[in-house]
Amino acid sequence: MVDSPASHGASSATPEPGAVNSPDVDAPRVALSGGRTRPSLDDRGFLGHPSGLGTLFNAELWERFSYYGMRAILAYYLYTAVSEGGLGIDQPTALSIVATYGASVYLLSVVGAWLADRVIGAFRATLYGAVVIMLGHVFLALPIAAMSWVGIATVALGTGLQKASISAVVGQLYDREDGRRDAGFSIFYMSVNIGSFCAPFVVTFLKDRWGFHAGFSAAAVGMAFGLIGLFVFRKHLHGAGTNPTSPLTAAERGTVMRRVGLGVVGVAAVAAICFALSGTTANGVINTVTVMSVIAAVGMFAMMFKSPKVSAAERRHLQAYVPLWIGAALFWMIFEQAASKMAAFAAERTDLGSIFGIKVNAEFFQSVNPLFVVALAPVFAAMWLRRAGKFPSTGAKFAFGVLMAGLSFVLLAFYSNLWPHGPTAPMWALASVFVVQTIGELCLSPVGISATTKLAPAAFTTQAMALWYLTSAVGQSAAAQAIRLMEGLGDTTFFLTLGLITAGFSLVLMALVPWIGRHMRDVEAVKTA
Repeated sequence: MVDSPASHGASSATPEPGAVNSPDVDAPRVALSGGRTRPSLDDRGFLGHPSGLGTLFNAELWERFSYYGMRAILAYYLYTAVSEGGLGIDQPTALSIVATYGASVYLLSVVGAWLADRVIGAFRATLYGAVVIMLGHVFLALPIAAMSWVGIATVALGTGLQKASISAVVGQLYDREDGRRDAGFSIFYMSVNIGSFCAPFVVTFLKDRWGFHAGFSAAAVGMAFGLIGLFVFRKHLHGAGTNPTSPLTAAERGTVMRRVGLGVVGVAAVAAICFALSGTTANGVINTVTVMSVIAAVGMFAMMFKSPKVSAAERRHLQAYVPLWIGAALFWMIFEQAASKMAAFAAERTDLGSIFGIKVNAEFFQSVNPLFVVALAPVFAAMWLRRAGKFPSTGAKFAFGVLMAGLSFVLLAFYSNLWPHGPTAPMWALASVFVVQTIGELCLSPVGISATTKLAPAAFTTQAMALWYLTSAVGQSAAAQAIRLMEGLGDTTFFLTLGLITAGFSLVLMALVPWIGRHMRDVEAVKTA
């Protein structure tokens, strides 16, 4: 499908769908998607997929290496005593801060997505975000407590600028009817897990020998590698992500600036109220991010449903997207606790031994999930490609993924009750929980990103990716609130409560699968060659 030239600032002449000028003709090529200049089915340069997928694969691998490397030790850094190199924060607050940090990363993706869609394009947003992320990790590497908070905020800002944008560029590599899309996102998602698998080992090695800040320095180096690769190999994108999908016009600038000003005032007002009612600075931050995450999600849905740029068919797609979005938020509420409650369970409730003579650190459990994703992603990618346009549908995949997340916490509650005191749970117990979550993740996450790019209104391509990432912001905010509010109830009650809520919603989602299928039937039709 050829995007409307108006959305890219191209010629006013509208080509026939699927048409593209020959490379030998001097006239400008038709911008197929975000500035892309060739049909996606003609490009099989990277594992049978568009060659630009390789460029983005490398960039995302190193960005995720830096993000998960930092996250692997962040909770421990926050609650470890100052005398041992940490910040000495009480554990429940530290774990809530980690969850809130994760939420803020994805909340800020709203800003990054808007800039990509309206001002600078998804590729530049990705590139600039990488620079900011690298600077944030440099700040964290400095052995100064105040710079740690600056670094955390800077990484969150840079990741917010980049996160939705790079996934949007991946989506723009494919024509809408290209049946390789789901498989391509599964391959892309494997890059996330290669980076996140290696990071805890490297960062923990440095942390154990030279302290937390040495561990954070590895994240800065990794991000530098990703930035260099993105810049050097950008030609393979063939222009994808170059142009804003809905560029800001001169007539709109005044109105937009007023709205931005009102938005800043609104955020400040929400923050002031949350801080006034929270009692402590930490709780004020946690509550502010929670409220803003919910407001941002509701606001983006309302904006898209009401926009005159959204067609009736696109509104039907958005209706199907709502229950998928809620299910994803519950999924991430559980899944992203790998760096908070599950990290604490690894350090304090698990009997850490050795494997093949190698001592197991608590941080190593965060590599279990990416290890199994790397092993299983090709299997799922092949399965989705073979089953393209058939059962299981997008809704069914989501429902099963949410169910696996809920069952994983029910299983963890069982283990917590079975080994209730001290570091007595065997290592295989917590590892099995990660494996169950991994199966759910492969059903939901790459499919969710792909579904978002398919269901997104044309005028909100990158902002729709931000809406997808707001599932993580809302989910992690919910986790932060649960950690804080259920502090005195014990791990077993905590895991069981969240697990049953999530598993229960998966049953609702299963019942809605036929309705969801009817609302997105036109975008489930695919081609594979």
